[in-house]
Amino acid sequence: MKLLIVNGPNLNLLGRREPGVYGARPFDDYLAELRAACPETVVDLFQSNVEGELVDALQRAEGRYDGILLNAGGYTHTSVALRDAVAAICVPVVEVHISSILAREEFRRVSLLADVVRGSIMGFGLASYRLGVDYFLHG
Repeated sequence: MKLLIVNGPNLNLLGRREPGVYGARPFDDYLAELRAACPETVVDLFQSNVEGELVDALQRAEGRYDGILLNAGGYTHTSVALRDAVAAICVPVVEVHISSILAREEFRRVSLLADVVRGSIMGFGLASYRLGVDYFLHG
């Protein structure tokens, strides 16, 4: 199984950014642990703060990955372009959020991705990514 994590804006600051919301652990540390826990699975990472680069990454995944874990960050609530990119590809996408967007500010409670992804996992901290990997491994 080959999976791609696509992380959007400001997720490169995990470990420093609002640790009360996102935790104090850098994503690279967590990613090493996730890969070690799933040795039979290739888990690649793409992160960008640029919307168009995220769209490009989703499109390039076609035919190369069995699934995508997408944490679009703030673009979750604003990007029709990301929504359309997810809808246009055949690779299944699971939406992942570290915090629960439903328990945050009102403007964060709507996901433009929700109707084009397989499902959404949120509120379990970095473990949300592992739950997404488990979905792809075990259905």
